[in-house]
Amino acid sequence: MRFRWLGVLVCAALLVACGDDDSDFATRPSDDSSSSVCEDCDDESSSSVTPKSSDSETSVSSSSTKSSSSSVKSSSSVKNESSSSVNLSSSSSDISAVEESSSSEDSSNSSSSDSEESSSSAGEAASSSSSVELNCSALLEGTDGWSWDIPKECRFNPDITYGTMADSRDGQTYKTVKIGEQTWMAENLNYADSTKTPSLLKRSWCYNNNVENCAVAGRLYTWSAAIDSVKLATDADNPQDCGYGKICTLPAKVQGICPEGWHLPTRAEWNTLFAEVGGGLTAGNVLKSQTGWYNKGSGTDGVGFSALSVGYRDINGIFRDDGIYANFWSTVEFKDNFAYRMCFYDDYESAGLYDFNKINGVSVRCVKDDP
Repeated sequence: MRFRWLGVLVCAALLVACGDDDSDFATRPSDDSSSSVCEDCDDESSSSVTPKSSDSETSVSSSSTKSSSSSVKSSSSVKNESSSSVNLSSSSSDISAVEESSSSEDSSNSSSSDSEESSSSAGEAASSSSSVELNCSALLEGTDGWSWDIPKECRFNPDITYGTMADSRDGQTYKTVKIGEQTWMAENLNYADSTKTPSLLKRSWCYNNNVENCAVAGRLYTWSAAIDSVKLATDADNPQDCGYGKICTLPAKVQGICPEGWHLPTRAEWNTLFAEVGGGLTAGNVLKSQTGWYNKGSGTDGVGFSALSVGYRDINGIFRDDGIYANFWSTVEFKDNFAYRMCFYDDYESAGLYDFNKINGVSVRCVKDDP
């Protein structure tokens, strides 16, 4: 079952547009005990929507939630089988007692870390289906919501002309798309090499710990993995101790785990994307993929962003809500334990930036550096 009532507050008030210096569509941070609630905000149309929350976020009163009798759609929980470990000092990583326990307590039975399913196997899985001519119409016929059996090639908009980008670190290639003045990855990052990038160790996963799922939808990363906290901590010119339980001053552009020439998007860059597709109230409809969302929640994918409803990994190590949510990290912190991510939800045509626990495993999209 999909515990819908546990997910109703993850994307808070997606129709709400709160005032912010970055744009006219942003959230007002909630208090210390809440992580995704935009309260007393006015949007462009003066309409509002009830906030949603997951079990990794503090719930709000029942008057601002969907009824718990809503149909439930939750993936089964799976333990992460990761056993590799590394001795990193607190100044060069963000491993706190909370994050360490959430990522390592379920790792006792595997001979190698899931985050070290090396780039060779991940790359082969990601590229194998691209060499096969697919009959996507036949594969998608009769499907309702999300299926991990559908290759990623069948989720792209066939009417969009995509570019390509090669990641020199592992040889994987990604589709890209230019939207306005920005160039975005049109699929989720699937970089896994924790030897080259120690920040990934025990901080990235394939959904349900199945490497074939990474070939479909990329990996899920904690925020500290996404920003490459170890690299930031060891920067000779401006060392920053960032991650869970910490607040730091990040540089204006953070490459994070993105390939060379690309970077993790800022809050302002997400808002620029929203503005380009007509504003936050309709951004979800335009940016979501044409298939793969429950409740008839698929979008037009009008500009080729192709956001997939691949769910996330919560702070307890449970993979959840595929078919319901798409989440993507930004560089912006909210508090010591929370950072902003961009969120889509199956029931809404809107999109917005909301805070999320940094330990959650979330997708990553990279944006190309300015020329």
